[in-house]
Amino acid sequence: MKKKVVLAFSGGLDTSFCCIYLSRDRDMEVHSVIVNTGGFSEEELKQIEQRAYALGVTSHAVVDETLNYYESCIKYLIYGNVLKNATYPLSVSAERVSQATAIAKYVNMIGADYVAHGSTGAGNDQVRFDMIFNIMIPGVEIITPIRDLKLSREAEIEYLNKHGVEYTAEKARYSINKGIWGTSVGGKETLTSNQTLPEEAWPTQVTETEECDIELTFEKGELVGIDGQNLSPVKAIQKLQEIAQPYGVGRDIHVGDTIIGIKGRVGFEAAAPMIIIKAHHTLEKHTLTKWQLSWKDQLAAFYGNWLHEGQFHDPIMRNIEAFLSDTQDTVSGKVFVKLNPYRFQIIGIESKHDLMSNKFGSYGEMNNSWSGEDVKGFSKIFGNQTMIWHRVNDNK
Repeated sequence: MKKKVVLAFSGGLDTSFCCIYLSRDRDMEVHSVIVNTGGFSEEELKQIEQRAYALGVTSHAVVDETLNYYESCIKYLIYGNVLKNATYPLSVSAERVSQATAIAKYVNMIGADYVAHGSTGAGNDQVRFDMIFNIMIPGVEIITPIRDLKLSREAEIEYLNKHGVEYTAEKARYSINKGIWGTSVGGKETLTSNQTLPEEAWPTQVTETEECDIELTFEKGELVGIDGQNLSPVKAIQKLQEIAQPYGVGRDIHVGDTIIGIKGRVGFEAAAPMIIIKAHHTLEKHTLTKWQLSWKDQLAAFYGNWLHEGQFHDPIMRNIEAFLSDTQDTVSGKVFVKLNPYRFQIIGIESKHDLMSNKFGSYGEMNNSWSGEDVKGFSKIFGNQTMIWHRVNDNK
């Protein structure tokens, strides 16, 4: 009786190789599963399913994790204004922990003997997938053909062609990963330190050229409306992506430290995530105190780094999420955004929780809450210990 293996499947080069290799070379019963995190249309999912069966899988399943992905992860990235190295909204990092968790649950559901993924030996995903599988399904053996066989993309293409699966180097030129929190793009240019992706490599081409103003409505830190239309947070993200991505905003190349200790570059387009994070942060700067903002920055930086490294299931993450959630009670209001080709600008906010109220004074002009004598006394006391230090030590 053949052993049952669940293969994390995307339909790309690596997982196509895995399908053929596991079924023909390893004589296994392959059950492919794709975890949709909001990046696929129904038509695309159908095409991926057809490809899986054409490659000889025994069964293929689609697990839609979009809503759970938002509720368990993206929401907290917004609360924390998380941008890795002040650049990257963790589009793939966050997606992978959600996918790995869903695949582990699927392995348990169908009672598979093995779980497989198409990660190479040079990236972050191998650690994220392996670690989460070891945490959630510790008795299930992990198979990683691309990593174990140390295969190049050219070797994979040759193998597939040999087994009657047509694949060309041109087709595999760019590796694209789509999700609700952004799309990553990898190619020969991202393997260098001095080249950028050509215009044609970006999945969404720039078609909008006229300036556009949009109004975003937040309720307790969550985006719940666009231009006066009430939407669920997931629908709001998708709607904003439709509006903004054709402007070419949110494109960049992230340079970061991988889990395995080497530097790496990846291109990404993430119009909605970048606009939401910047808009949310602006609203917070108006509605939170300086120490709320300060502690949020510190905890959110740790949260983003730990998530990036696949440590989503560490209980400290739930503790930080509780703190981040608690800070959002007053983060409600409207944020006004202007879109232009290749750039966007946060214009301002309106909120009943705005701490910049002129009832208490106008910065740099006048105040309504204290006198000049009050400030003289406060300034003397506030600097008192530093004054004492200099009086004691400056004569040495």
